[in-house]
Amino acid sequence: MAKKVSTKKAEAKVEPTPIQRPDVDLAIEKRLVALYTLQSVDSEIDKIQTVRGELPQAVQDLEDEIAGLNTRIENFNAEIKETDAANKTRNTEIADHEEMIKKYQKQQDNVRNNREYESLAKEIEFQNLEIQLCERKNKEGAAKIKELKEHIATAKKLLEGRNADLESKREELTSIIAETEKDEKRLRAKSAEQEQFIDERYLTAYKRIRGAARNGLAVVQIDRDACGGCFSAIPPQRQMEIKMHKKVIVCENCGRILVDDDIAAKAKANLEK
Repeated sequence: MAKKVSTKKAEAKVEPTPIQRPDVDLAIEKRLVALYTLQSVDSEIDKIQTVRGELPQAVQDLEDEIAGLNTRIENFNAEIKETDAANKTRNTEIADHEEMIKKYQKQQDNVRNNREYESLAKEIEFQNLEIQLCERKNKEGAAKIKELKEHIATAKKLLEGRNADLESKREELTSIIAETEKDEKRLRAKSAEQEQFIDERYLTAYKRIRGAARNGLAVVQIDRDACGGCFSAIPPQRQMEIKMHKKVIVCENCGRILVDDDIAAKAKANLEK
């Protein structure tokens, strides 16, 4: 009797294949997901930067002001030194003029006529005028030094306050950075990861649009039949083209890259990985 052959065969387990819309370009869809993911990550980084506010710029401004004050004080000190040196030089000149006066006065005691006496008298008068000129300049120099020292005192007082402000701002900034550094590092790594999935020309366009936008949004979702960036209405036919994922489409008004809910959902899932 012939052996009965079982018709039941071992069946290999087959995973169900997700249904892919025939009108969707997978490469374009992947690019759009990467672009929107990148935008989401960069927007989170922007929020961290907003938390820090204007502190980095405030610290920089204070550092620049302090550097300026130190330079001003250095210049004042250099001017004082120069003025003081000029006064000392004139004091030496005064001593020389006084010696000349003594010499001429001694010569007057031995003159032979009035003409020689008057000539020496004029020399003495000239030397006295030179002394007066030096003394006047020295007086002006002393007044200038006094004024410069007052400016230095004012600058130092201002510098003391600015240094205290700087220390306070730095401590505040350091504290905020410490709180957000871990998240920012993770987000920047995610941002760099997403950039690898985007063609250079699209990445360049993304960065250009993002740099020009005040809110940093280069890729936006359609919201209530309008662009999520500039809120301009998007015609139904245009919305249909966006949902087909066959090409990268930009807003005709603001130039931002537009995506639909499906791309946004996939980008969200991508971020949660």
